[in-house]
Amino acid sequence: MDDSLVDLLCRLADEHKGAAGGDNEKVVIGLVGRGIQSSRTPGMHEREARRLGIGYSYLLLDFDRLGLPDAAIGDLIAAAEIAGFHGLNITHPFKQAVIPVLDALSPEARVIGAVNTVVFAGGRKEGHNTDSWGFAESFREAMTGASMGCVAMFGAGGAGAAVANALMQMGVGRLLVLDSQPGRASDLASRMGALFGGRVETWPDPAAAVRMANGIVNTTPVGMAKYPGTPFDTALLTAEKWVADIIYFPTETELLVAARTIGCRTLPGIGMAIHQAVRAFELFTGRKADRRAMADHFEAAA
Repeated sequence: MDDSLVDLLCRLADEHKGAAGGDNEKVVIGLVGRGIQSSRTPGMHEREARRLGIGYSYLLLDFDRLGLPDAAIGDLIAAAEIAGFHGLNITHPFKQAVIPVLDALSPEARVIGAVNTVVFAGGRKEGHNTDSWGFAESFREAMTGASMGCVAMFGAGGAGAAVANALMQMGVGRLLVLDSQPGRASDLASRMGALFGGRVETWPDPAAAVRMANGIVNTTPVGMAKYPGTPFDTALLTAEKWVADIIYFPTETELLVAARTIGCRTLPGIGMAIHQAVRAFELFTGRKADRRAMADHFEAAA
C-alpha cells in the first residue's frame, strides 16, 4: 500500500468537505475511472443527499488526472477504504479489473462479472452491479414496443456484460456480441449463453450484424469526448431500427445524432445513468432515493 495515495485521498476528501460546506459532511463517495471530468454523477448524488438531509461528499478519482497506471486500481481501492470513504462507483476501464481486489460480490455482480459500485462495510469491500438494472429500467420506460427479436451489442467489457444481462432478462430472442477483442466477446457470449441458453453468440462482421438486427446497443467508450466517433458505420442504419447508447457525456453522441437523422428510434445513456445512480445511492446510504428527483438533479448538474 502506497501511504502517499492514502494521504492524497484524505486531503481531497477534506478539501471537498470544505468546498461543500464542511463540518456536517458524513458520507464520502468517489467515482473511479478515466476521463471522467464531465461526469454529472457527483451532482446527482450530492443534491439527493441534501434533499434528504444527509451530509455527503462525492469526489472524482480520475486516473488520468491522478497520473496513475491501471495496475494501481487495487491500491486506490484500499487507500479509499483507509481514508474513510464509504464507497465508490467504478466506471471505464475498471469494472472487471476491480473484482480481484474485493472481498465479496453481490449475486448479480457475480453473474454479470462486472462491478460498478463498491461498498465499504464491516471491514469488507463488497462489489455490486447497478448498471444492469439501470439499463433495463431506462429501456422499459422509454422503448415500449421496441422489437427484441435480434439485437446487436457493440462492446463486451464490464458495461457490455451488464447490458447483455439486462437484454436477455427482457426477452431478446438473439443477441449478437461484437468487440474489438474477439476473445472478450466469446467469453461474454459463453457466460450469458450458460445462463440464458443458446440465444447469445459472437459475430465477426459488424456490417452484417447491424443489417440483421432490430436494435443496436453501444456499450463501448466510442462516442465519449475522449473517444470520438461511432462504433460502426452509421450508413448501415435504416429507419426501422432502434439504437441505444449507454454513454451520457456527451448526452448526444455521434451515433445517436446520426441514428435520429436517419429516423431511428433512439435511447440515450441518460436514463441508465440516472437509474443506476438511484440504486447505488441507496446502497451507499441505506436511504430510499427518489427517481424523479434524481432526474432533476441530473439536469441541474449539467
